[in-house]
Amino acid sequence: MPCVHYQFSSQLRHDTVTFSGLHISLGNLKREIMGRQKLKAANCDLRVTNAETGEEYTDANALIPKNSSVVVRRVPVRGVKTTSKTPVITRTEPASGTSRAIEDSSAAIPLAQLIKTGSLAEANASEEDKIRAMMTQSCCQYDPVNYVKKPLATPPPSYVCFRCGKPGHYIKNCPTNGLNPLYMRKGEHEKSA
Repeated sequence: MPCVHYQFSSQLRHDTVTFSGLHISLGNLKREIMGRQKLKAANCDLRVTNAETGEEYTDANALIPKNSSVVVRRVPVRGVKTTSKTPVITRTEPASGTSRAIEDSSAAIPLAQLIKTGSLAEANASEEDKIRAMMTQSCCQYDPVNYVKKPLATPPPSYVCFRCGKPGHYIKNCPTNGLNPLYMRKGEHEKSA
């Protein structure tokens, strides 16, 4: 069965598209690859290049012969504007005569306060600060500080120290800490105390 071997430029393995006939059109090849890779045509386009000659196929009706090897790259769809990293904020000049710098500083919420905000969607902050706050909020429960189980001040009446065998304290607070455990087994710690 005729096929075309394709490889994404960022991958090491080759995949194969099978078809019937001597050639496959570039448009059909792109549809097959996007279907196999679960890519959406609205999000990206594919740039197909012949692996042996380096020739790029640009015409959608271009015919690619059977048993060819091609290199595929994902590219953004043409005509879609990329978003800038800085948000565009339009502000009108205040009528009261205050400066714009004072208005901007009072309107924006600091990141420390934004982290404590319950609803980030309605917060008056830049999108980048909202994302930082969301990331901090999502991982604060996984802080190792929350993993440490703090012992009670006094142990329950049923607790017996495993080091000296007496109730009333945890092993961490045992009065025999620092003594050689061999002496404790013989009862020497009572003589030294």
